[in-house]
Amino acid sequence: MQRDRNLLVGRDTNDDAGVYRVRAGLAVVNTVDFFPPLVDDPSDFGAIAATNALNDVFAMGGTPLLALSVAAFPEELAGETVAAVLAAADRKVREAGALLAGGHTIRDSEPKYGLAVVGTVSPAGIWRKSEARPGDALFLTKPLGTGLVLAGVKQGVLGADELAVAVEQMTVLNRDAADALRPHQPHAVTDVTGFGLFGHAVEVAEKSGVELTIESERLPALPGALEVAARGLRTGGDPRNREFTAGRLDSSGVPPELELLGFDPQTAGGLLVSLPADHAVVLEAEFRSRGLFLARIGRVAGGSGVRVI
Repeated sequence: MQRDRNLLVGRDTNDDAGVYRVRAGLAVVNTVDFFPPLVDDPSDFGAIAATNALNDVFAMGGTPLLALSVAAFPEELAGETVAAVLAAADRKVREAGALLAGGHTIRDSEPKYGLAVVGTVSPAGIWRKSEARPGDALFLTKPLGTGLVLAGVKQGVLGADELAVAVEQMTVLNRDAADALRPHQPHAVTDVTGFGLFGHAVEVAEKSGVELTIESERLPALPGALEVAARGLRTGGDPRNREFTAGRLDSSGVPPELELLGFDPQTAGGLLVSLPADHAVVLEAEFRSRGLFLARIGRVAGGSGVRVI
């Protein structure tokens, strides 16, 4: 198949968005993401869905410009419920520095919502998941466990306090983390979403031709996530993520609750970052000075696959 030379990021690298150069020094970033409700509150749902889609642009090193709603609602759903979803999404888009300019809605038996987002990026400043290098350190910009916490709340293991923290994290844009990263010129970046940390780590290792070592004891967890994992509860995506990483990830000997945390599907998760280890101290200081979360979770070496120790 003939490739357009202006398609800078396409399907072959499984990156978070497509990138197309429109002229020298300017490229557009395009992404779309939508899903059914994860929480009962319609405002929280709208904000989470919008954050999840917008974060794909930040994961590419870009800046969101314009968003369109992608929505499906039952005809009998109350108008104020739909309005709350859309209003929360609009607020989150504006927070990201973009505009919600319309969209498309269909009738469906199950509500679904998300965004198609267009952003901009310099062709020289694109972040891919395929350029991690031996000698890099690995960082994560949000704690893990959104799927486990939501499952725990549904099963009555966790309560409103744990849910509130998880919702807060799922509505944090990765904009500020991306701004703090940019001066350090990271080699590889991706956001941690449905494949879980381990699944996205496998993608980085495979596309970059390197081995990632993840230190399980360093994995940060949301309040309640490890409690749910210790009970052996799993989300529906856990088996799929294990199947996806089979033969490419070795987590033998890792405590079961930390293994569950690594396979847990995330919604609007943080950035997984591979960047030169000699930048680590300065990067950590930069994140602290901005009041941002950052956890160093491993390293990159020559080889292939992912080792969890």
